Amino acid sequence: MSFRPSFRLTSLAAGLLLAVTATAQPVFDQPANATFKGEVVSRGENVVPGSTADVVGRGFVPGQKVSLLRGDSVLNTQPVVVDADGNFKTQLSIPADAVPGTHPVVVRASQPAAATVLKLRVSPQLPLSGQAQFATQSNKLVPGLYQSAYSAASNAVFVTSAVGRPPVTQSQLLKLDPKTLKVTKAITPAQVPGSTNGAVYAVYGVGVDDTNGNVWVTNTRQNSIAVYRQKDLSLVHQFPVDAVPHARDVVVDGTHGKVFASATGEDHLSVFDAKTFKELPQVTLESGVDDGKFTPMSLVLDEKAGKLFTVSIGTPEAAVIDVASGKVEKVIDLGNSISASGVAFDAARNRLYVASQGTDNLLIVDVAAGKVLHDVPVGAGALNVAFDDASGLAYVSNRGAGTVTVVNGDGKVVANLDGGTLPNHVRADGKGNVFAVNKSRGAEDPKGDRITRIIPKQ
Repeated sequence: MSFRPSFRLTSLAAGLLLAVTATAQPVFDQPANATFKGEVVSRGENVVPGSTADVVGRGFVPGQKVSLLRGDSVLNTQPVVVDADGNFKTQLSIPADAVPGTHPVVVRASQPAAATVLKLRVSPQLPLSGQAQFATQSNKLVPGLYQSAYSAASNAVFVTSAVGRPPVTQSQLLKLDPKTLKVTKAITPAQVPGSTNGAVYAVYGVGVDDTNGNVWVTNTRQNSIAVYRQKDLSLVHQFPVDAVPHARDVVVDGTHGKVFASATGEDHLSVFDAKTFKELPQVTLESGVDDGKFTPMSLVLDEKAGKLFTVSIGTPEAAVIDVASGKVEKVIDLGNSISASGVAFDAARNRLYVASQGTDNLLIVDVAAGKVLHDVPVGAGALNVAFDDASGLAYVSNRGAGTVTVVNGDGKVVANLDGGTLPNHVRADGKGNVFAVNKSRGAEDPKGDRITRIIPKQ
């Protein structure tokens, strides 16, 4: 018996093992050091199944090779090489069968080794529907439309606009005829004292005071607010810079003579006397989330019941405030809500409507029970919501999707309307009309910078 062939096979196997050992990379190769600050974000206004998303990284090590993984699947066919500045950019194709939601994508880098996680949001895609059930009228206004508010006393719609980032030099407060949507009066806010770059007290949020004939606005860039006369838009009172940190929304309770402004970034509402403009004690908002901060955004008032509602962009919560006492009565856990920004209220059914940018949804909440009744996908970037008492319908402006979604009290989508470019705000007048304003992608955008009146057909 000969053992020579067996000896040859054994020798060959040993040689292959030595070769593999000599060329294979160690599993635990050189890691990135403690100074590694790699960050990754996805960009895209409306990332839906079947679309694409831009993935951008910064703070990586020049020359690193980056792969993107969802589960066991590698999403980029070839690793992306980080440039000399530590940045990279690639585009991902979102599968047509992708389930909407926030997906954890592992960002794996090598040479040196590092990893982080990208939260990639895939938004629901709702086709346009129900257009025949609604009558609409639209008018192009000025660049940078932000919010609107209807005054029953003046029978007018007041609209704010502000263009660009600081220094903001182009801003207007408009007064419109609610039927024709034509501008009847327009003013540019005063220049900020001491400004050397032409910055004005740009106007963003808007609320009407029909008791005193005023219209209140927020000057977000100056951390302030101002009061104008409804009749001619003359300035009544300009609050000083830093009166309200990053002022966003403003509402007026004529019954109690109080004005509330949301200090976005802070954990409180600023409060003022509607006649004297004197500052009143703040409303402090305490989060029920461990280490969380209740950061208020939109405000909605039930003046008859004396209740004020707001939502937090920093935590999944809504707050119910007693206007007379200025005390928080209840903080409601919203559950599936990321970056809540819009809020509306149905007084007849005691239900709150919450629009959340980060989860692309509308939540319908039973206020008494503190319970979410319906979670309705509406479209990318659900930013604001208005409730129309006359029809019992809620209207949601979806900034990324470019739509206004109409939802009934049972959580059913009854229509998904074209909202133009970057829908920004919706407001009901209590008579069945809803006013929607949207932004633009430039002066030549035919669907941009418009106000649209929406009303259900009889």
